[in-house]
Amino acid sequence: MDAYDALPFPRTDVALSTLHFVKGIEDPAIFDHSLRSYLYGRFLGERQGLLPDRDYDDELLFLGCLLHDAGLSPEGNGDQPFDIDGADLAARFLTEQGLSPERIEVVWDAVALHLHYEVAVRKRPEIALVTAGAGLDLGDDDPPVLPADCTDHVHALLPRLHASAVLYDTIIGQALEKPHKAPPFTMAGELVRQRTQETWPTWQQLMSQPSGRHDYDGYQPRT
Repeated sequence: MDAYDALPFPRTDVALSTLHFVKGIEDPAIFDHSLRSYLYGRFLGERQGLLPDRDYDDELLFLGCLLHDAGLSPEGNGDQPFDIDGADLAARFLTEQGLSPERIEVVWDAVALHLHYEVAVRKRPEIALVTAGAGLDLGDDDPPVLPADCTDHVHALLPRLHASAVLYDTIIGQALEKPHKAPPFTMAGELVRQRTQETWPTWQQLMSQPSGRHDYDGYQPRT
């Protein structure tokens, strides 16, 4: 795609097919965020001494970044939290592209874990750098990591288009339509709570529901 010739993306068949697919289903702001996540993930990898196609599979990192928010597209909006919906959509699409199950599993993990920083960063670089790159694009840059001229160049080619606001509104929109996609104590659930001012149940209330095991019946607190 001519618009991205100046950017160091993999040009394999599956990478280009995925680029076209994601561009066709995602809001432009989310699509640009996904591409910036890849660039910033690579950058963070280099700061750790990790080079593409020497220390990690660059195609898998690219696919994971491209697809990490696919669950926020109309095609990806199923009945699970958006990170899991996105991982399942990624797996279906990459299976159709003929990618091996072993490689698909890496991308699935990268997408499914991208909201769970403490877990993702302990995984292989193709997974860890998806989470790190996405977080850096959304403002996790204190103290500054990216040189100003780098971000200026990237934003000139991939404008932000109010990315954080669009992500928030899309997550909220899905969750208000399907509340089970944003259960209590999840990131999506917290965003819904902030928007609606709904009060979350306490741990004891959750455990005391009729379907619970009645662990609090007759219980005397130890402190």
